[in-house]
This record gives sequence, C-alpha cells and structure tokens, in this order.
Amino acid sequence: MRIDEFLPRYDTAERHQITVHAPPDRAYAAVKSIDLLRIPVVAGLLALRGIPRIFSGDLPLSRRLGFDQLVEAGFVVLDEIPGEEIVLGLVGQFWRPTAAFRRIAAEEFVPFDEAGYAKAAQNFAVESHGSTSTLITETRVQCTDDDARRQFSRYWRFVGPFSGLIRTQILRRVQREAER
Repeated sequence: MRIDEFLPRYDTAERHQITVHAPPDRAYAAVKSIDLLRIPVVAGLLALRGIPRIFSGDLPLSRRLGFDQLVEAGFVVLDEIPGEEIVLGLVGQFWRPTAAFRRIAAEEFVPFDEAGYAKAAQNFAVESHGSTSTLITETRVQCTDDDARRQFSRYWRFVGPFSGLIRTQILRRVQREAER
C-alpha cells in the first residue's frame, strides 16, 4: 500500500477493514464523497475535539466535512491512485487542546523531523474481489522525539478507542453508500 512510502516506521497504528458488496470503483467513489458530518457518532466526537479550535478561530464551522475540508483544516494529500488508494498526512501536537497543526507541503512530510511533533498518515484503500471489495483504512503515527512520544502516548490511551470508533463508523457509512 502507498501509505508504506510515507510512514514505514511508526509508534502507533490502527487498521480497520470491511467487505463492501459493490465493485471497487463504487466503493472508492463512496470514500471520496464521504461527509463525516452525516455520521452522527463521528460528527459528535469530532465536534468535541474541535471545540477549542472553533473558539480560537482556527476551525470555521462547516456544513460539510469531506476531503476538501480536511485539506483546508491542515491535512495534505500525500498520494492518490484514483480508484485504489488515497493517503492523507497531518503534522501536529495532537495531545494539545488545539492539536497545534503544522501546515506542510506533501513533499515535506517524509523528511519532517522537528522536535515536539507527531506525523500521522491515514489511507483509504480498496482491494478488488470481483463484484465485491475490501475497504481498508490504516492510521499510523510517528513522533519526532521522546518527549512527543510520551505526550502522545498519554493522549492516545484516552483517545485511541474513540479513534477506532470513528474509523469503523466511516467504513460502515462508505459500505452503505457503495452498496446502494
């Protein structure tokens, strides 16, 4: 998978997958058209996480949260093989209330190693199995130094289960949309 090119070594990873009873092109189209705010659990958890950023003015209120809005918020598209896989990257201090996102260009992601930060890569990949597909999402996080690793580890103990819930809810929504 292309995510291996961007974050082959990591401190934390989670992977989720689901079978989609639809061809790969429909599954991938459903991924690309996802609106995270239409998934109640995801919208609620993201709203809780985003409250400090809304009050600071860093995160404008939106009626839609798809790939374009994620890029506006600080994610960068690291790579995309249309119909097969998209890889997003994000640099920040995720353990801080505002997450202290650091905007970078795609070509800066791999070499980024400034102390005190973490790099996250997330993909959505579709594997073809004839008339069905497997939709996979993997999230990997690599911290740039020991202090960041300690802080992220404390944060992840609390947030990790919610992160997994968000990803499984996204996969289920994509599955439903693709199978329509």
